[in-house]
Amino acid sequence: MDGRKRSDVKPGLLVNIVQKHHQRTGELTEGVVKNLLTNSANHPHGIKVRLETSEVGRVQEILDEE
Repeated sequence: MDGRKRSDVKPGLLVNIVQKHHQRTGELTEGVVKNLLTNSANHPHGIKVRLETSEVGRVQEILDEE
């Protein structure tokens, strides 16, 4: 599942994000969602989140599907 719909992304989920400075290379960072930063219901590049490690980026895929 990708992370373009806000309703799919919840705190506590394990996700892969791309940070702003890695957008060109597409390097992914794995982590657990702490909170959601995007307010809109959908975003074409992924919902922006903050991980528990304080890293911020857009969700590319959700690894922890319930």
